[in-house]
Amino acid sequence: MKMKCIYKKLVVLALPLLGGGGLSSCDDFLSIEPQNDIVLENYWTEEADVNSVLTSCYAQLESSDCISRMIVWGELRSDNMTTGSGTNNSLQQILKENILETNDYTKWLCFYEVINRCNTVLYYAPGVNDIDPNFTDSELHATIAEATTLRALCYFYLIRTFRNVPYITYPSNDDSQVFQVAASPFDEVLDSLIADVEGVKDYAVRSYGEESVENKCRITRWGCYALLADLYLWKGDWQQCIQYCDLVIDEKIREYEEAYEKNPTTLTTELYGKYPLISESSSNSNYAGNAYTEIFGAGNSFESIFELNFINNQSVSNATISSFYGSSSNRTGQIGAPTFLFSEAYAGLNDYFRMTDCRYLENMTEQNNKVYISKYVNQSVSFRTSTTSGGAPTVNGSVRSSAYANWIIYRLTDVMLMRAEAEVELAGNVEEGTVLSDEQTQHYRNAFSCVSAVWKRANNKRVATTDTLVFDDYATSRSAMEDLVLDERQRELMFEGKRWYDLVRLSRREGDNSRMISKVLPKFQENTSAIRIKLSTQDVLYWPYNRDELKQNPYLEQNPAYETDNTEQNF
Repeated sequence: MKMKCIYKKLVVLALPLLGGGGLSSCDDFLSIEPQNDIVLENYWTEEADVNSVLTSCYAQLESSDCISRMIVWGELRSDNMTTGSGTNNSLQQILKENILETNDYTKWLCFYEVINRCNTVLYYAPGVNDIDPNFTDSELHATIAEATTLRALCYFYLIRTFRNVPYITYPSNDDSQVFQVAASPFDEVLDSLIADVEGVKDYAVRSYGEESVENKCRITRWGCYALLADLYLWKGDWQQCIQYCDLVIDEKIREYEEAYEKNPTTLTTELYGKYPLISESSSNSNYAGNAYTEIFGAGNSFESIFELNFINNQSVSNATISSFYGSSSNRTGQIGAPTFLFSEAYAGLNDYFRMTDCRYLENMTEQNNKVYISKYVNQSVSFRTSTTSGGAPTVNGSVRSSAYANWIIYRLTDVMLMRAEAEVELAGNVEEGTVLSDEQTQHYRNAFSCVSAVWKRANNKRVATTDTLVFDDYATSRSAMEDLVLDERQRELMFEGKRWYDLVRLSRREGDNSRMISKVLPKFQENTSAIRIKLSTQDVLYWPYNRDELKQNPYLEQNPAYETDNTEQNF
């Protein structure tokens, strides 16, 4: 039996068979279904052919293989996750930091399939522009921007997970092509991704139409900007990161002001500082949960920048959420949360969440002394906002009747907290007790304003009170401000495939894993000394190449953290 691998048979002829109907709810564009049994020379003759394969790029990104890896690669090794109910062996071994090259989650084919489809669009679309007068130059440029950004997003997942990866920018279009390519260094790929998206961002579509769901589930110019902000954050170019964050934030402010002028009485969004965010509860309500319900329940919310769409799509479900987090038939998924994230938050004794924080009630639930993930599982939530006395409030959670939760890749608060991180780093090193310069103080205040807005929304704090975050409590050192941002990212983006990548970025920046280890280690109940040693090297931040890829591609060299005396026997 032939092993599937990126170096064999990523064939263009097969693309129409791989399913582009998975996004059929996303208006006309995503209703295009690729035809079967296409002969290559008869294909790529009209605009519909281009749109068909471009649609299939999204369809593949929506596959359970891709979404499960977004969660496993981006979150599972962090302090946010532990075993749940009936956890499969591959997940159990990762949670034990026993990651082998034979583990299924070291396979990356699903992301390279998206990349190959994007490469195919980029290769053939210009030829269609030459022969189909209906496929205009502006549509060609927008298509190139969309495919280039999707490809960059996929490579971004790969380099954050594996560090060095084969970087391929041309399609496989016949069986004779064998991709045996050496892995390109992380920094080289990162620079290429930045250059690619910078080169096309101005051609990306600003809007697919007022109130169109495509503005959330297809790449727009704001999606390009969000990705560029993230790429620059990893590069350590703080000023460029801030620039692109501001472009996204300013657009959201403009959208809010426009909606406010039309009808302020119907808005569920309000300003926290200068930032427009969906309120957890209306000002005259004793119940919270509205922000969760709009963002994760209804989906495609005001705050969304780019998310994968399932909610109105009855042909493809998001089965990963049901399996990993839970469903209407089984509230307990294969992945759970450590008890320290949830326990006694309602009593004010939790190190992560204050008793007023809505997010611990929205993100998690406790059953039989285990904590399970409820983010994405619940379609709506509601609970009393008063949590200052007695036990935890009862959360009225409406579990989805079917597995059609959207999967969010970028949203506004993520961008705000990227901006906060960049501002802290731009201030430079500040030792505790050092008097801040005016410039450093401004950078810290800019960072704090982003964090404070996100925190106030979650805690229903519309005006300054004694219970709000206090700037002077954190503006004493760089590490204190870094932890403020990192902790808020953990609370806000919990279980969204972000936390491990945040810790990797921290460790890369410091050239040391000590702070990452201090955050991750408490979730382990045994073998903590061995795990501390195992996590101590920079190499271990990344995953091993799968054994099948090593067999297929002689130019790949295994990550040193995963080399063993038995490695050669695999060949």
